[in-house]
Amino acid sequence: HGLAAARGGGAVLLLPAAESATESATESAAEPATGPASASRVAAAVAAQLGAAAGVPVTVGASAPVPAPAADPRAVAGAYAEARRCVDALRLLGRRGEGAAAEDFGFLGMLLTDARDVDGFVRRTLGPVLDYDARRGTGLVATLDAYFACGMSPARAKDRLHVHVNTVAQRLERVARLLGDDWQSPERALETQLALRLHRLSGAITGPTGPGPGTP
Repeated sequence: HGLAAARGGGAVLLLPAAESATESATESAAEPATGPASASRVAAAVAAQLGAAAGVPVTVGASAPVPAPAADPRAVAGAYAEARRCVDALRLLGRRGEGAAAEDFGFLGMLLTDARDVDGFVRRTLGPVLDYDARRGTGLVATLDAYFACGMSPARAKDRLHVHVNTVAQRLERVARLLGDDWQSPERALETQLALRLHRLSGAITGPTGPGPGTP
């Protein structure tokens, strides 16, 4: 239920997200889908299935969904370009034989897609913390801001926040439970700091929407 064509030394598949991708070997896949997560799953499935069938690593890049390719063929051309950028990124990162969409590259994914989905990146990176603050009226986001601004020092962050150091430690423990124990690893910390800045910039443009600092 899809289309396949050879182009640019590889194959291009236009696949419905609900299908299991089992077509012939591919290097890039532009697909109509119901959500961006589907692109990631289909890319991984195509890479695994075709790699096993071909007996060699198959690198697959997927575009964001194309809602109506028949009605807007130009969107397919744009999706192909995005999928190719994902393939190139996988190769440059030494990830041959894998399948991925822009969302799988963290903040780098914003450079691979024309959509520049800043809000989506912020949600994927900080969503659990933002939601927790919204529900509880806590200050986890403010604590993260202060923590990184103070060189990841709880002792200096507590002076910036005007709270006890134990309060900072408790909030950071809550962050770890929400984001995962590896949230302070170099790559995750970089993405978190970027997401915090983008979130702060968005708030400055649209006006304050969330609660102020509270307790965990």
